[in-house]
This record gives sequence, structure tokens and C-alpha cells, in this order.
Amino acid sequence: MDTEQPLAGQVAVVTGAGRGIGAAIARKLAKLGAAVVLCGRTQSTLDRTAQAILEVGGKAEVIPCDVTLLHQFEYAAARVESTFGRLDILVNNAGLGGFNDPLYKLAPAEWDRILNTNLRGVYFSIRVFAPMMIRSLSGHIINISSLAGKNALPNGAAYAASKWGLNGLTYSVAEELRPHNIRAAV
Repeated sequence: MDTEQPLAGQVAVVTGAGRGIGAAIARKLAKLGAAVVLCGRTQSTLDRTAQAILEVGGKAEVIPCDVTLLHQFEYAAARVESTFGRLDILVNNAGLGGFNDPLYKLAPAEWDRILNTNLRGVYFSIRVFAPMMIRSLSGHIINISSLAGKNALPNGAAYAASKWGLNGLTYSVAEELRPHNIRAAV
């Protein structure tokens, strides 16, 4: 194994890869040798992350994808399958904050927006990408959570609920996928 690039030959998908933590994770995975598939809603930010990876000799593929839309994840999974034939690492990073109103003032649409992105989007991602890992009997799923997934936060009930739910989803998926040699962690 190349100690400079221990992930050489592996394929990683990172959601929310256009900026912030997701872009940093994608750049690091590429530096470690993985071919990185960048998913997110905004083509221009994904292209910037891809360009940064390509400029240092890494491998990057851009697939625009709104994590709240299952059909877009299905398309992304089909592209990963046809382009690479495998998936080794799935990083579910896409997420929304939400520290605005106390719960009794929070609009139902805002509750749905946060939960659909932070929790349902991860469900969609695992639903479409886990079968590739199951076929190869290996893989790693990393779900980016938050301290809000363990602590009560005023004016952030929807965000906290999404992250507590994400933690529970991750622990359950870890048990379900363990027999297939797939690890899942937050």
C-alpha cells in the first residue's frame, strides 16, 4: 500500500462537496488517493472543488444532486456504477443549520426543509449507494453529525431532531450492514 496515498484505487462520494466541510473532506480524500465524486446542489461550487482537486493531480467527478430528491440520488448512483463500478466510501455531509425560532414558532415548512435535508437525504443516500457496497462486501459510510445530536439547543429543535435522528439512523445502519463488512459511523 502506498503510504502517501492509502486510498489509491478507491472511490468516494461526498455530499455537500461544493463548499465548507464537504469541500475540505473531498480534497483530503483526493489527496489520500481516492477518486472523489462530488455531489451537491450548486454546479459552480462543485466545479470549484473539482478544479482544486484536479489542479493537484487528484481525480474528481461532479454529479449535481439535491439530497432531498431520491431520483437525483438514483441517477448519481447509476453514474458512479457505470463510471467506476464500485463505491468504497460514502460521506453524507450535506446539511442545513436552523437556529432561528423556538419550536412553537417554527413554520412547518422550515421543519420539513431541515429534516428532509439532514435526515431524509442521508436515508436516500444510503438506500441507493449501500447496494454497491454490499455487492463488493466492503465499504465505509460516514455521516456528518453535530454536537446538536447529543445536546439540547434552544431555538434549534428541528436541527437537533435531525441530528439526533441521524445518529440513531447511523447506529442502526451500522448493525444492518456489519454482516456485509460495511462500517457506518458518525
